[in-house]
Amino acid sequence: MAHQVNGVVSESKGAPVQLVPILVPDPGPGEALIQVKACGVCHTDLHYREGAINDDFPFLLGHEASGTVDSVGEGVTNIAPGDFVIIAWRAPCGACRSCMRGAPWYCFSSRNACQPMTLVDGTPLSPALGIGAFAELTLVNAGQAVKVDPEASPAAAGLVGCGIMAGLGAAMNTGGVSRGDSVAVFGCGGVGNAAIAGAKLSGAHTIIGVDLDDRKLAWAKEFGATHTINASSIDPVEEIRNLTGGNGVDVSIEAVGNPITYKQAFYARDHAGTVVLVGVPSPDMKIELPLIDVFGRGGSLKSSWYGDCLPSRDFPMLIDLYMQGRLDLDRFVTETIKVDEVEKAFHKMEQGEVLRSVVIF
Repeated sequence: MAHQVNGVVSESKGAPVQLVPILVPDPGPGEALIQVKACGVCHTDLHYREGAINDDFPFLLGHEASGTVDSVGEGVTNIAPGDFVIIAWRAPCGACRSCMRGAPWYCFSSRNACQPMTLVDGTPLSPALGIGAFAELTLVNAGQAVKVDPEASPAAAGLVGCGIMAGLGAAMNTGGVSRGDSVAVFGCGGVGNAAIAGAKLSGAHTIIGVDLDDRKLAWAKEFGATHTINASSIDPVEEIRNLTGGNGVDVSIEAVGNPITYKQAFYARDHAGTVVLVGVPSPDMKIELPLIDVFGRGGSLKSSWYGDCLPSRDFPMLIDLYMQGRLDLDRFVTETIKVDEVEKAFHKMEQGEVLRSVVIF
């Protein structure tokens, strides 16, 4: 049986999103029907609307979500109806060559629901990142649903499903930040501030936030930045060196996805330091660096995809830290909104007015 609910759909490139009736099927084998409780408005959803991901319109947007399991299909054992879950957009298969070599965060066969959600006329929808959670119900592969503490705030917990995990993981997993390290984070939006929070949790001694917006730099201090730099008036590379005894930082995290900030992150690190790219660039962006500098500075140039996380391991851990008062996820929630306010939230996000707008159902 299909369930008719309302969902936020992007029907064509650049057009404002619409709240329209959609059909969500009952779960088949290996699938789960989730009653969505909260879903963050992430920049990736805007990328979908603008056609920057692919052109598989119409899209059912929303992917940074938490909810309650409504029902499960045949063979599902990891969750049960009534469980409170965070939805992951990566669900490692456990059998591909990447999973078999102990790196499931690079899984080549990440699982999604097999049945399509559709418009009422039967037109298949492309769910954002295999989720589509700007709707009262969504259908996912059961492996995408990670059970966590039901006492957690749905609005805060849902953010772990994308932006928080991406940022914290960039620092803690990909960057390997450890006690006493120095860290610079370029871009202090939701992902960048999560990276700052992750660096603080990991024991970094010096944490430098870099942005063009004083409002975002103020947020960076709230999440643990020991220093901030407004790159519109100060050369960030020179200032980072001044703050680190002339050396540069141990780990430099780029959370913008822009060639200019990537170069700054590259040159702001110490010799043999690590650069982590977690900001998502557009397909047309290119970068040019002297190869002798890449060779001569040593260290590592890494990309962090979803914070190199294993959702079944990392989501419960982060929620436990939140419940213990050691990770302030609530601070990331700038406002809660209704599902018909997503288009307005996109505009606020583009203007830098919010860390996260969160749809509450």
